[in-house]
Amino acid sequence: MGAAIGIVIVFLIVVVALLAWVVGIYNGLVRLRNEVKNAWAQVDVQLKRRYDLIPNLLETVKGYAKHERETFEKITQARSAAMGAQGVAEQSKAETQLNQALGGLRLVVEAYPDLKANQNFLALQEELTSTENKIGFARQYYNDQVMRLNNKVQMFPSNIVAGIFNFKQEDFFELEEPEAREAPKVQF
Repeated sequence: MGAAIGIVIVFLIVVVALLAWVVGIYNGLVRLRNEVKNAWAQVDVQLKRRYDLIPNLLETVKGYAKHERETFEKITQARSAAMGAQGVAEQSKAETQLNQALGGLRLVVEAYPDLKANQNFLALQEELTSTENKIGFARQYYNDQVMRLNNKVQMFPSNIVAGIFNFKQEDFFELEEPEAREAPKVQF
């Protein structure tokens, strides 16, 4: 009788330890998933800040370069597409297109030396450069959090708990074209 009670106690201890282990891994996965969502929200905040700066920059340039309508339209369309992008993959593609369009603006500005000396333009340029840096940091933080979550979802033994509770890997925020991987040059 005493041996049976000992076996039951050992069995209960093993079950409780196993449950505690599963709960610990589950809570860790939830925490990582929430950190990924938070990191994406930070990227989104910085992208929205950039989207808000672009119209001001365009208006300043338009005063000097009235006949560059095609460039302005490309930037406006790319900005709209980026603002409406849903999900990381679509956002990455839209950001690549916006970076290319902004590169076209740099070429336009080169043709107008007076614009490069305009104080309003210089202030907008500085703010856009600062925002681009913040986007880079936010993107890096997001990708770091995605890597941490994806490692947990893929690695044993946490992959077992992740599979049971339907945790999925997240997409990295990557630019699609190699030249777009460089920060856009906004020195006009």
